[in-house]
Amino acid sequence: MGLGSWIGGQFIDIIEWTEPSQNEILAHRFTRHKNEIKNGAKLIVREGQAAGFVKEGQLADVKLPGMYTLDTKNMPILSTILGWKYGFESPFKCEVYFIATRQWTDQKWGTQNPVMYRDPEFGPVRLRAFGNYAFKITDPATFLKELVATDPSFELYEISAQFRNVIVSRFIDALGGAKIPMLDLAGNYEKVSNLAKERITPELAKMGVSLTQFFVENISLPPEVEAALDKRSQMSVLGNLDQYAKLQTADAIRDAAQNPGGLAGLGANLGAGVAIGNAMGGAFAGAGSAPGVVTPANTTSPAAAAGPPPLPTAVAFHASIDGVASGPFDMAALHQHVRNGKVTRATLVWKSGMAGWAAAQTVPELNALFADVPPPLPM
Repeated sequence: MGLGSWIGGQFIDIIEWTEPSQNEILAHRFTRHKNEIKNGAKLIVREGQAAGFVKEGQLADVKLPGMYTLDTKNMPILSTILGWKYGFESPFKCEVYFIATRQWTDQKWGTQNPVMYRDPEFGPVRLRAFGNYAFKITDPATFLKELVATDPSFELYEISAQFRNVIVSRFIDALGGAKIPMLDLAGNYEKVSNLAKERITPELAKMGVSLTQFFVENISLPPEVEAALDKRSQMSVLGNLDQYAKLQTADAIRDAAQNPGGLAGLGANLGAGVAIGNAMGGAFAGAGSAPGVVTPANTTSPAAAAGPPPLPTAVAFHASIDGVASGPFDMAALHQHVRNGKVTRATLVWKSGMAGWAAAQTVPELNALFADVPPPLPM
């Protein structure tokens, strides 16, 4: 080694760190010959950086962005450690760490395995979730003490797994505490994200890190649960089609009644009369025919027409309670299940004559059961 190189290594005039492009270094220890710094050396700390001085294992000073001349005036703590009363003893030995305080974005998190979630309607289900977050080092001193220690180059991969563990754990706590129905999770990602961020922030602060952003991108269900939900949606659509058919029948009867010939005029068109008559028979079975209306249903003998109508049979519904088809239940029993919360507006029900299972709230006969039950709170 030449004399010039030896002197340059012994007395460093400028201390700085130029971060390489596309790097993931969170903390970098400045390298020089024997860790010796010259009296009056220049320290350059760029935006998005902080510099920490460590002497004999003790953190002495932390510098924010700017240019500094290293002397007793701007190094009070280090001067006290070294016992400088009147000025520097040149050279002096000290380690300098540069901390990347810029924001680190697009960091991924996710559950490695499905987590158990208790849904108020479907019971225990297994969920998976993933998203992204951003953070920045806001307390360089704490970060150096708690994480970097003596590592000469502390990189992101060394702490990302720990961050993910903290985030997933607190996310699960927040999700369980929110008690949001599984079917409503997709519309409440922002709410869940904010609740999780409130729980994660204090944990990262213990390491000198601030969580600047946190997002939930997706909460997914097991395939078998998704298949069950698809089946439920299909049955709900079938129930709605049944209601639509009944409405169309009622409209047809109203339009026919407004014609000059009245309902009796339906006989002029045999095809239309038979179609509407059959629909009336399906929609209003057991209700009897209107007096004076000539339809296939009331073309009976006078003796038969004069007799009393048959006694009405009690309406009985089957209901899906705790995922199991139960029943049949009369209206009194159903009302009791509504009061104790086992039957809700979204519970699937079926009775004889219905095309398929449908949500209770779509069945007009059951509307009265929920008259004293408050609807779900608006989100």
